[in-house]
Amino acid sequence: MPKNTTFFSKKLILWYLQNGRNLPWRETRDPYHIWLSEIILQQTRVAQGMPYYLKFTETFPTVYELARAPEEKVLKLWQGLGYYSRARNLHFTAQTIVDKYEGVFPNNYKELLSLKGVGDYTASAIGSICFDLPTAVVDGNVYRVLSRVFGIDTPINSVAGIKEFKELAQLLIDEKQPGTFNQAAMEFGARHCTPQNPDCDSCIFNTHCEARLQTRVDSLPVKLQKNKIKTHYYNYIVPIYNGTTFLEQRTGKGIWQQLYQFPLVESPKEMNTKKLEGLSEYQTLKEKFGIEEITLFNTETIVHKLSHKHLHTRFWIAEASAVENGIEFSEVEKYPVPILIGNFIQAFGAFHG
Repeated sequence: MPKNTTFFSKKLILWYLQNGRNLPWRETRDPYHIWLSEIILQQTRVAQGMPYYLKFTETFPTVYELARAPEEKVLKLWQGLGYYSRARNLHFTAQTIVDKYEGVFPNNYKELLSLKGVGDYTASAIGSICFDLPTAVVDGNVYRVLSRVFGIDTPINSVAGIKEFKELAQLLIDEKQPGTFNQAAMEFGARHCTPQNPDCDSCIFNTHCEARLQTRVDSLPVKLQKNKIKTHYYNYIVPIYNGTTFLEQRTGKGIWQQLYQFPLVESPKEMNTKKLEGLSEYQTLKEKFGIEEITLFNTETIVHKLSHKHLHTRFWIAEASAVENGIEFSEVEKYPVPILIGNFIQAFGAFHG
């Protein structure tokens, strides 16, 4: 067992009570609102997630409205947050809560964990905050705090590390106020024990922190190197005919599953007009829409960075002679699309005013 554990929870909770931010989801213990906030804030900073939380709670005041909504409406509201599987799982789980649990969230860890899109972190957060279950939360902020304070260099994204940090957090949790402890640990990591340039001199743990005592703050926590990020070259063909265009819905697996996009041609490298016309995929589209001329819209390639790949993207405006099942360009904004395409739609609309 790591040394210096007895002081931890008391100091942490006291700091939180004095310094915690006033956030809307901290004003309630309603499992629906806590669940919604935790799903939105996965891989997302509070400043970015806050408007989405407010939009969702306004549009879907209860789990019933969310469950009954068309999936496209949920995806559209989610647009810009990324990791769209979270939105699909959110919608599916809302339906599960309504259909299986009659609108009432389960109050035990095991059943919470069984909900789609709910892992150990989210189940622990809901369980501790809403039902006082002594289940410790471990997210990126908590990993960082524990790793530094207790000097742990086990990689946080290894099987051994996940187990070790969960056991330590469970050992440290204040069982009388587990929800407060969990929120304090996350808040302290987000606002004080930050990834870069933490204020160690004024830290509440500065006389106990192993990372500070050993001059290892910058090297903790340890994380195993990720797989190499791949580069892809995307060419979106935007057919235009009498004010209409064409969108297709992505099928199959992938982070953009069921979102809409303009017809896509992938290429082995960046294409100019002549090289693009030499691709068979483009020729198929040219025949389908009767494309007479294409013009590159963005003179500088847009690089859209995802966690596992970088998309070097160009948008091509195609003057077409026919667009079957076309959509009025003024209606395009109503469709859920990846933020990459959403930004183009805004730019194109502003350009053509």
